[in-house]
Amino acid sequence: MTARAERLASLERAARERILILDGAMGTQIQDLKLDEAGYRGKRFADWPALIKGNNDILNLSAPGAVKAIHHAYFDAGADIVETNTFSSTSIAQADYQMQDLAPEIAREGARLAREAADEQQVRTGAPKAVAGAIGPTNKTLSISPQVNDPGFREVDFDQVRLSYAEQARAMADHVDFFLVETIFDTLNAKAAIKALIDLRTEEGIDRPIMLSGTITDRSGRTLSGQTATAFWYSVRHAKPWAIGLNCALGADELRPYIAELSRVVDTRILAYPNAGLPNDMGEYDETPDETAAHLGEWARSGLVNILGGCCGTTPAHIRAIAAAATGAAPCQPARRERAMHLAGLEPFELSA
Repeated sequence: MTARAERLASLERAARERILILDGAMGTQIQDLKLDEAGYRGKRFADWPALIKGNNDILNLSAPGAVKAIHHAYFDAGADIVETNTFSSTSIAQADYQMQDLAPEIAREGARLAREAADEQQVRTGAPKAVAGAIGPTNKTLSISPQVNDPGFREVDFDQVRLSYAEQARAMADHVDFFLVETIFDTLNAKAAIKALIDLRTEEGIDRPIMLSGTITDRSGRTLSGQTATAFWYSVRHAKPWAIGLNCALGADELRPYIAELSRVVDTRILAYPNAGLPNDMGEYDETPDETAAHLGEWARSGLVNILGGCCGTTPAHIRAIAAAATGAAPCQPARRERAMHLAGLEPFELSA
């Protein structure tokens, strides 16, 4: 059995007994570094022709020690799984910085740094530590026109998005245990990512469990492309995800109803990593670790989740508090899969046999 297979088997055993812990926000920790333009550039990109401040993923190349230290901080706080610093490591997203040709290298190095940190932690603690290859939604949308006066216009097409995701996943594959398609605001983008991952599995033998995480954009209870949580599940269940859930946009208090909705219909593990509340007028997050953990501890005791972590505004202190709050709670039991035809547009539709 390979080391990856052993880790996955160990995590699956643990997931039957307890709630697994995912890491918190990468962006929050990078913001705390207070890097200026020169800090993002480092030596390698000192003469880069475009501004790159804010391109967090480039730190995999220009400041790898800082990225690896963040992974270690989350493992020290109790995380079983950390996400790679690759949220925007696609050619589509990196084009904003004229770095599209560097996207595979950025993705590969982000995965390698997380793997090194995980392996070092596993040696130190004796517990399996996993890496999820983070695949963000890109800054383009397939379902919605960016031009109000031209609803049929798209900046990219399905195959462009699919190929961009395939390039990213292929670059990360040697170092990750999972592929995590996250912050899904447009289900069609997610379908392009799923198609890319399935193609890699069938055509190149790159087979990693898939996790999916959508984002409910506001209290309407819908993704940006208009789907309810259940409709989103019906749209992507063909990927047979290892876990599915929600992250970002909302704090735990506002996100709870939609996690509860998924826990009633999903026949696999439930993943949840909300923001540390809603941002204040300055765009910062005020919810303390204890406040976030109080919400997520209640989710755990109510049997709603299998994996808990944090998104925007969460820190290692938040993850430590969440891990403590989830201790002793039983994991969510998968919903029974009824024999029925499940379809989805914006709303779910079920036709029983």
